[in-house]
Amino acid sequence: MPPLADADAVADAIDRLSTWVGAHADGSPAAALIGIKSRGERLSRRLAERLGADRFDGRIGSIDITLYRDDLSEREDQPLVRTTDVPFNLDGLDVCLIDDVLMTGRTVRAALQALADLGRPKRVWLGVLADRGGRELPIQPDCAAIDLRGVPDDQHIRLELQNDPRQDQLLALPRPRKAAG
Repeated sequence: MPPLADADAVADAIDRLSTWVGAHADGSPAAALIGIKSRGERLSRRLAERLGADRFDGRIGSIDITLYRDDLSEREDQPLVRTTDVPFNLDGLDVCLIDDVLMTGRTVRAALQALADLGRPKRVWLGVLADRGGRELPIQPDCAAIDLRGVPDDQHIRLELQNDPRQDQLLALPRPRKAAG
């Protein structure tokens, strides 16, 4: 199956997202860039490389939402808890929260809860590389670089950011079936 977006299309989408993040960072006296682990973290690092970390005065971090998920008790596998890396105070900051793909809104809800445990940002903007629709919560991105609302629900969207950006791609994969039990 061909990718939904090849390396050139992913690069264009990252350019659109970085332009949006840059405009918000430049318009804020105190902005932070925080990626949701794990692919949102890689994406936010790519954005920080393009924009320059000095735009955020070193306020670049990542947040793990594993223990904030509302489906934790329903998961068959043991959750992998990663570290949250936000080595600065969030109080009063404008936070650009970054993720790869937005669908139900549950990951973003968990990230907002995790951010609230770290401080009280002045405002939180949400930027995603791709919006595939299918919301279960009233959460919308402030910026979505790619619209994937036509992708069937039985497919999982996966952003693959490689060390070599010429190998980046956005894929639609068959969604794994849950075991009957």
